[in-house]
Amino acid sequence: MSELDISNVKFLVVEDNQFMRILLKQCLRALGVRATAEANDGAQAFSVMKLFQPDVILVDWEMEPLDGVDFVKLVRTGEDSPNRYVPIIMVTGHSEHNRVTRARDCGVNELLIKPVSANSLYQRVRSIVEHPRSYVESRTYFGPDRRRKQVANFKGPDRRAEAA
Repeated sequence: MSELDISNVKFLVVEDNQFMRILLKQCLRALGVRATAEANDGAQAFSVMKLFQPDVILVDWEMEPLDGVDFVKLVRTGEDSPNRYVPIIMVTGHSEHNRVTRARDCGVNELLIKPVSANSLYQRVRSIVEHPRSYVESRTYFGPDRRRKQVANFKGPDRRAEAA
């Protein structure tokens, strides 16, 4: 499989830790990315989105005053969201199942666990491009389809009836 050229993809890096923000931008540069913007927290990122219009957002989970989860929810469901369909990769040092589930349920496309490398970042971007997921809207959720695999022969009270 050939390498994916992401040099023209615009990234917004949302990270409150300056060292980590620099590291993420260096990883992007190593991948050939030319256009990046940055923000210190979710609130600032929401403002930057209106001017920069990123193709992909990298967002840290733990920030103040607006953390990554609340930022993603704001992007996905905010009335004044500049682009509720923008792919979002959440970056976190926590890989516990409940954290992964919470990130998925707030509307992220991919999760990137620290420590970060250019290769691990590239793999998440590649996943977004090569395996795009359709977006789902319900009363309580808007974002990429949370199902990653088809469950065959599911038996239970939530099983949907076969299409006629």
